[in-house]
Amino acid sequence: MTDDARATLKRIEAEEQELVLPGFDLADAWALGSRMREAALAAGLPIVIGITLGEARVFHTALPGSSADNDGWLERKTHVARRYGRSSYGVGQSFRASGKDFDVDARLDTTQFAAHGGVFPITVTGVGVVGTVGVSGLPQADDHAFVVTHLRAYRGAR
Repeated sequence: MTDDARATLKRIEAEEQELVLPGFDLADAWALGSRMREAALAAGLPIVIGITLGEARVFHTALPGSSADNDGWLERKTHVARRYGRSSYGVGQSFRASGKDFDVDARLDTTQFAAHGGVFPITVTGVGVVGTVGVSGLPQADDHAFVVTHLRAYRGAR
């Protein structure tokens, strides 16, 4: 693994440890999703945004330039974040760091699971993972960074 890959994995792991919330409910999902949508619209980003609580999709929006393919990617990345309890980007980077290929070595259906950046678990202190927040439509590192930026800002505003 290169030094850049090590640094990326270490940064992702730190983000996963840092971005734990004191609570998260339907009102929080609406507030976070709405803030993300406004920012993406202002920047002209062609993304879809989705938030889940448990198995329920509680926020979803598609912005100009996005497509049904982005919805498919979002769903597949969400399945990874739920299954592993960590960011979809972190899962993919962990496999790469150990010299493995997620699509082969995870032994999961690649039509249902994608370990690419863009979906982050919503973790609540003392509870654990209660849902996910994610985007799709940009390169995976940018999808991940967009979610982290907005989850960090939302946590800070609480």
